[in-house]
Amino acid sequence: MAQVTMYTTQWCGYCYRLKAQLRHADIAYDEVDIARHPEAADLVASINDGNQTVPTLVFADGSALTNPSVAQVQDRLAVLSS
Repeated sequence: MAQVTMYTTQWCGYCYRLKAQLRHADIAYDEVDIARHPEAADLVASINDGNQTVPTLVFADGSALTNPSVAQVQDRLAVLSS
């Protein structure tokens, strides 16, 4: 079960890059395309001061990172698992 949900769009180059990096680092994630799910777009906007900025990652504890590096994701997951 993934400990992180990644909010993306199909045309986001940053999303493609981060997804590849997470796969390479063997980090599981659930993906939600905000273009297909308006409620997800609203959630992303609420996290990012009204902007639908992707990739936005939401962790199991409800915390979020916007356009993070894979190292930032690993750090957050390490904190959550301790």
